[in-house]
Amino acid sequence: MFLESLTQGNEKRGWIEVVCGSMFSGKTEELIRRLKRAEFAQQKVEIFKPAIDTRYDNEAVVSHNENSIRSTPVSSSSNILILADGVEVIGIDEAQFFDEGLVEVCNQLANNGARVIVAGLDMDFAGKPFGVMPSLIATAEYVTKVHAICVKCGSLAQFSHRKTTDEQQVMLGETEAYEPLCRVCFNKSMKQ
Repeated sequence: MFLESLTQGNEKRGWIEVVCGSMFSGKTEELIRRLKRAEFAQQKVEIFKPAIDTRYDNEAVVSHNENSIRSTPVSSSSNILILADGVEVIGIDEAQFFDEGLVEVCNQLANNGARVIVAGLDMDFAGKPFGVMPSLIATAEYVTKVHAICVKCGSLAQFSHRKTTDEQQVMLGETEAYEPLCRVCFNKSMKQ
């Protein structure tokens, strides 16, 4: 599926891949896996994350199971265009935290022949579409939705339930603040 050539004749072929799902579903792990494969293939790779995400490391992208890859924190999606010039494979983690310009940035990079791999939460803690993710999913050539396991019943989980009463949409946290839930358990929790 991802073995398409970057070139056909003299024309570079780029595309967008989105890895989405709930917290604790393996989004970042899958992003890191794809990027490390590209590095192994000696492709020029750059990884970006939002500067506000300092949970595990100020610079590296780190998964919940502590797998990591070096990255560049940026405060605005427009910085990615400048820093990714001439790069073959671009990784972007925690896309839901970026500004609306990220969609245009990803499309411009793909139009210029780059493979763009984006990971992020597709829904916020209230089960609503999160940030730029719906637009990225709509414009991507490839979308992979990964699932966690519901901590209440063991079913597939697609919701990131916030265990606190904080109502702001963006709140960084881990297992102390969030838990993955299936649809049934999420709906029960939201009624409490």
